[in-house]
Amino acid sequence: MHAKIYQKLNTENFNWRINNQIRADKLRVIGPDGKMVGVMNLKEALELANKLSLDLVEIAPKANPPVAKVVELGKFRYEEEKKLKNQKKGAKTSEVKEIRFSPFIGEADFKVRFGRVKEFLSEGNKVRTVVRFKGREMGSKTFGYDILNRITTLMSDKINVDMKPKFIGRHLTMVISPVSGAKKSENGDGTQTAT
Repeated sequence: MHAKIYQKLNTENFNWRINNQIRADKLRVIGPDGKMVGVMNLKEALELANKLSLDLVEIAPKANPPVAKVVELGKFRYEEEKKLKNQKKGAKTSEVKEIRFSPFIGEADFKVRFGRVKEFLSEGNKVRTVVRFKGREMGSKTFGYDILNRITTLMSDKINVDMKPKFIGRHLTMVISPVSGAKKSENGDGTQTAT
């Protein structure tokens, strides 16, 4: 039998069963060249790996039957970690940023906050715009809707409204995100058109 005995390989991002840790009776086995060997029982698969002085790694335990690969373990782990790093690099990290307004905000303050909304959207982030009502201001809800409508009107071609304005307690909340290619809708010199 295979001389190497491994503990269950568990790195931060992966959790594979290796060799004798594999519990399935039958496996769909992939050879070291990446080609399908076929469906075989666990004993046969372990013997194949042992004969080639390699390891049997279960890569898809939920498949029917589970899929295992005959590999050189260190190389396999290195390649999988490299794939994961590349995926993380390629993944666009988008956050939800929050900008707060008051229902009776002055024009200068509105422009400053609206500028921040545009900035966050241009970076590819979603933006939660919140109008906070205090005390008697709850009697003037239409002012909150007017502010959020103004934002959507000013940026109509550059945003998607992910959540229409709705009250959550004393906060009127709306979530917007940039349409794909919104960055390109800026002028060539980097200035934005909508103000």
